[in-house]
Amino acid sequence: MKLETLRIRAAAACVAATLGGCYVVPIDPAYPLAAQQPVVRQAGAPALALPVQPIPAALYVRLYPLNETAGKMGPLNATLSDWVTGHATFAVNHAGEQLQGEASRVPPGYPGFGRVHREVYGDGRMPTGQRGIASATGSRGTYVNCEYALADTNRGTGACIFSNGATYQAHFGS
Repeated sequence: MKLETLRIRAAAACVAATLGGCYVVPIDPAYPLAAQQPVVRQAGAPALALPVQPIPAALYVRLYPLNETAGKMGPLNATLSDWVTGHATFAVNHAGEQLQGEASRVPPGYPGFGRVHREVYGDGRMPTGQRGIASATGSRGTYVNCEYALADTNRGTGACIFSNGATYQAHFGS
């Protein structure tokens, strides 16, 4: 055997012996680098769990027309993607324009809460439950403002006013 071939085989054997106890761990970009570091724990110590990444809960909203302007548009569907942090994204398609925005839970006595409800229904009475506001805008300048109260995690009612004067009653449910 040639000396060069013998050296290559010896080098390959050394590499194989060195890497024999190694394994590859894929790195997931969804987790911070600190969570990817190996964890050394003492015998008998409880295992550590990685934090669960939040998954938004989709709340489906059906908007029903309450005035002539809204009646010409017909019923609408909206979605709140709730991150269970008191904040959500809000989306609705109005006359072919996709409106995107956000929604937030608000405490009792929140300044200005009830204005939309009064404009739509003519009184200041609101259903009981966790109160929230939602607003969205579109690329053509259309906007909507809503107020709602959730009686349960996915049930509730509210009111919405669009920039063209359309008023809607909102019903939450899956």
